[in-house]
Amino acid sequence: MNSSKVCCGVIAGAAAGAVLGILFAPDKGSVTRKNISDKGDYYVKSVKDNFNEFLDILSGRFQMGMKHATRTVEKEIDNLKVS
Repeated sequence: MNSSKVCCGVIAGAAAGAVLGILFAPDKGSVTRKNISDKGDYYVKSVKDNFNEFLDILSGRFQMGMKHATRTVEKEIDNLKVS
């Protein structure tokens, strides 16, 4: 089993547990709905933050790859000029 499936399972389990815990809490309905909304907002923000971090890392690696590819092509062009 790969780590992304495990991570998704853990996140889904945590979200389901949080929702069930709030639903069975002895609070008034309005308080429970607010708690559910707050938890939902928290999880959405968390996913967005993690996705943005992932995109930043991916972008950085792409830029490094492009620089490396550019240097390699320039080096090969220089080698062709010398030959």
